[in-house]
Amino acid sequence: MRRTDAALTHVAVALAAGTGFAYGWMLYCAEPADEFALVNHPWQPALHLLHVVTVPLFVFALGLLWPTHILPKLRSGARARRRSGICVMALAVPMIASGYAVQVSVAVECRTAWAWVHGVTSVLFTLVFVVHLAVRVGSRPTAAEPG
Repeated sequence: MRRTDAALTHVAVALAAGTGFAYGWMLYCAEPADEFALVNHPWQPALHLLHVVTVPLFVFALGLLWPTHILPKLRSGARARRRSGICVMALAVPMIASGYAVQVSVAVECRTAWAWVHGVTSVLFTLVFVVHLAVRVGSRPTAAEPG
């Protein structure tokens, strides 16, 4: 994988996760200063917009990695970080689909269900992505192990 592809992916994941978690905290955890406020935090609408605008960069980065990193690793049978990589991709699909569904759902019950799916898969995706990167240090083959 090229360094620019990796850097783009890391920045895109950081932006998407950072804005998503901050927006989620404001939406579900923050207390509004005024009991008649429409939002829990003054930055909540801006963070929602930033999240919705930065996520396509994340989806683009995953698409960029598919032919240059993901597919070659799957085909080669490489063992290093294989499980975490497969989990990352398996979580990316429902995370992206549910994020889209949250935006287009009209019924409150559907939007709530999709928001739960999106929140859970997003947290799991971020954790597994960090594990996928962290395992890198310990996954270098030694002279006795085949690469």
